[in-house]
Amino acid sequence: LIGKNLRHKVKNMTDSTYERIGFACKYMHPDQTQPKKLLEEIQRPLNTKSTTVQWLNRQTKEIAEQRLWDIMEHNIQAYYNLIEYVGGLPNELRMVRLGSDCLPVYTHPEWRYYWKLPAVVAYCENRLARVGALAKALDVRLSMHPGQFTVLASDNPDIVDRSIEEFEYHTDIIRWMGYGRKFQDFKCNVHISGRQGPAGIKAALKRLSPEARNTITIENDENKWGIADSLELADDLALVLDIHHHLCRENEYILPTDDRFKRVIDSWRGVRPAIHYSYSRAEWVGDIDTNTKPDFPALLEAGYKKGKLRAHSDWYPNNATNDWALSFLPYADIMAESKCKNLASIELYKYYKGKDNELSKQNVRTQQTAAEPEFG
Repeated sequence: LIGKNLRHKVKNMTDSTYERIGFACKYMHPDQTQPKKLLEEIQRPLNTKSTTVQWLNRQTKEIAEQRLWDIMEHNIQAYYNLIEYVGGLPNELRMVRLGSDCLPVYTHPEWRYYWKLPAVVAYCENRLARVGALAKALDVRLSMHPGQFTVLASDNPDIVDRSIEEFEYHTDIIRWMGYGRKFQDFKCNVHISGRQGPAGIKAALKRLSPEARNTITIENDENKWGIADSLELADDLALVLDIHHHLCRENEYILPTDDRFKRVIDSWRGVRPAIHYSYSRAEWVGDIDTNTKPDFPALLEAGYKKGKLRAHSDWYPNNATNDWALSFLPYADIMAESKCKNLASIELYKYYKGKDNELSKQNVRTQQTAAEPEFG
């Protein structure tokens, strides 16, 4: 049972919110058996696309800039469409992580000029403001997650400089959507990663914009920097507990009654926290009774590689592990990090509700509605 004091503390911050399960970045149609081209047509309006520096550098300036404009238009509309889809789901599923590739090559030395052009900035400001307004109107909780090359705690000053640029790119999108104005009105999550550890994060924080400092969260990772390291930052920013990372690193199924989790909650300063949940791929944990949690020490002793056990599964097939993860839901929203995206988060929600409903057949794109709608 959850500790009485912890229950009271979290209840106070969740009275007016829902217990949410979200997914990351990409929409998947529920019928993945359809032909690949049809699936792409159905899913494309909700998913971002990108380009490469190599491709852009092979084109004339006019062609390259037009490509960047076209991608910008598509991706901002895709954000809108994805939020519109999520906003049509039950309240408990209104949570999504937006992809980082909305504005490609934003920080690249050869192409960053493009994103400072007045017409481009004006378009981003106008259209992303509508995206943010839609998310607020539909009560969709949003987040972003800069990639692995954002290493704010690196011991290489050049890498730190570039990482700050990359984080501020995400912050520009967040700011244009109307967030970052108060502490944790939007979550932008990174790992400690670099050799300087928590001290490096503290140093980088001083160089971030106010909106970036309001939105940054730090997540424990599965390698060098665990939850004990994250907790050194509890007074500086909000912390995200990744329960799978902790399991892989410490061989421990941490519980919501744990004092370390209480400190994670405290770091959010009254805002409802978010945690991350993933499960090891079936081929690496072997044939396990779905009502029994994987025994990581036994798996490692049997010769399974820890690096393989870290990989995320497509779905959430283990009931015992799901029960463990869902025990955090009264106190924190869950970002479901699985390869099957919204389909897996819906299945986890259905398991949580204890019934097989028709949700996966609702609020989806069909062949007839695959065309990209305009903003309302």
